[in-house]
Amino acid sequence: MNLASLLAQFVPGATPHKISIPPTWHQGRTSYGGLSSVLAYQAAKLAADDLPPLQSAQIAFVGPLAGEVEVTAHILRRGKNTAFIQSDIKGPGGIGLTCNFIFMNRRESHLDYVNLPAPSFPPVPSPDTVRSGPPEFFTGHMQYPDKRLELGLATNRLASWHRLTEHEGLDHIAELICIGDALPPSAMGLMTEKGMVSSMNWQINMLTDVPTTENGWWYLSSETHHAANGASSQYMTVWNSRGEAVLTGMQSVAIFA
Repeated sequence: MNLASLLAQFVPGATPHKISIPPTWHQGRTSYGGLSSVLAYQAAKLAADDLPPLQSAQIAFVGPLAGEVEVTAHILRRGKNTAFIQSDIKGPGGIGLTCNFIFMNRRESHLDYVNLPAPSFPPVPSPDTVRSGPPEFFTGHMQYPDKRLELGLATNRLASWHRLTEHEGLDHIAELICIGDALPPSAMGLMTEKGMVSSMNWQINMLTDVPTTENGWWYLSSETHHAANGASSQYMTVWNSRGEAVLTGMQSVAIFA
């Protein structure tokens, strides 16, 4: 079941939305974080009419989610320019994810500033150079050019082109939220021993109202700037095929090694 099919399970006006997350979207014993986040976003979009574009989101990965879940969303506040909407996903074990979304109308400002050093982009992958993960894992729904991770490389930065295998016709904001969490935590590039990791939260900021890219490809970059005492902190950026930054983020990650 691809992302479009999952989002089609949402019924406008339903409270709650009852969604079935198939095992092919799992990441260990829980749903892939990008998928859970986009399910919460879809519910938030349906919580009010005529919402402005998404500006920001705060996402907490509270506990495991799998199988049958219930997604709810309600308006916290709606003003002239902004709407704050909370979404929750509940599974058999209780709340597994909670999000606050900010939808905001753009307005004129004297500020027009960018300080995001662009990486050295490798070429957008050609069809004969891509691979996918195993069909029973969430990466089976994605394509990328190389192995996503090798231990012992002593690097705090991971970066790679990624796309959803079936991306046609998707809301690009939903597509970005889903694909934006696809890299392993970048602290794993520093690890010399195998161990479990788990994202605890994710703050994202949208840099454009209408993100676009060539043939579904997005360049994901994640950089750890602190790792100690069983947790790491990382910055994240998503770029389109023209080298334009479209999303920035930050995550706190639990390290069990």
